[in-house]
Amino acid sequence: MLTASLHPSRLILLTGAVLFANGVAFTQDNPNRPPWAQKSQKSGSKANSSAASTSNSGASTPAPASSPVGEPGKIVQPTPAPPKEDPQDGAAQRGRIRVNVNLVTVLVSVLDEHNRPAPDLPREAFQLFDEGKEQEIAIFEPETSQPLDLALMIDASLSAHKEITFEQEAAAHFIRQIVRPGDRLGVFSFDEDVRLHQPGYSDNVAALQDAVRKIPNGAGTSIYDAVLLASRSLAERGDDRRRVIVLVTDAGETTSHYDFDAARREAVSANVLLYTIVIRPVKNENGRNTAGEHALETMTDTTGGAMFYPDTPQELGAIFDRIDRELRTQYRLAYYPNPRGPANTYRSIEVKVTTGNYQVRHRKSYLTAPQ
Repeated sequence: MLTASLHPSRLILLTGAVLFANGVAFTQDNPNRPPWAQKSQKSGSKANSSAASTSNSGASTPAPASSPVGEPGKIVQPTPAPPKEDPQDGAAQRGRIRVNVNLVTVLVSVLDEHNRPAPDLPREAFQLFDEGKEQEIAIFEPETSQPLDLALMIDASLSAHKEITFEQEAAAHFIRQIVRPGDRLGVFSFDEDVRLHQPGYSDNVAALQDAVRKIPNGAGTSIYDAVLLASRSLAERGDDRRRVIVLVTDAGETTSHYDFDAARREAVSANVLLYTIVIRPVKNENGRNTAGEHALETMTDTTGGAMFYPDTPQELGAIFDRIDRELRTQYRLAYYPNPRGPANTYRSIEVKVTTGNYQVRHRKSYLTAPQ
């Protein structure tokens, strides 16, 4: 715990228009879903009928904070929409993407035996392999200065809501730490839907903290939808920025429209770095469904991120601090694959540090661009 050529602001406007025009939330028929994850509306027609009836009844009860609901494959957007950016910026960005279409960027976290970042390693300490063939490192940046685009995703389902207040405060502290000049962050929640709570990605720390503190209760848990839609959202942000998802969840997948393979493919395609914090309401594996945890472990490892399993919510602050330190001490390596693989195929990546006893984390694969 939410790719193409549309401009970010136009995409948000278009998405918001579709969502508010239809007003239908996705419902996955699953008889094994727990009662709290079931929806009373079982089809789009019933949802529309109910909405129309409510609209015509003249009832004075205000809509809940979680309205509007979403539809399959869409992020529920807040209003108002963010202002349009300068079209020249979009044109310049498209130009950069065309120039660097063959360049593969790898963010590398190097940790010592105490899980502390290892700074100041020289270029000569790194070896990079594509499909087992060593590559020439074209770009090397220790402590990369590439700005961050970060999707902070909070599980709002009832099963994860016991410690939501503590999670929100820890996340608010993280926002204050992580957002630096040039960085942008989006506050998302996910239950049966994936919601963006602040128009667009922002560096307004106070507004972002306010948004995370106002995340409402939800029902089911759509982990795969969250990863997939966040990856798509980040992919719209431009190639010259680091794309990061920080997902806080109980890992109890119940209501996603998309599946594991689709979510992982989108994360790989978008080159996102996934950090997952699993808040386990039941510590004993015999007392909980661990399928969601195993799926998240695979996706997190594939992207080069890290998994965290705090024993108490009070550990969240230290975990957020560790993520912040790691993101500020990453190495950025980039290369032009030789030979270049066929279009739209997965290629494996391996990075080695030849000096010292270090743990090295990085994305394990990438998807080649179209010819």
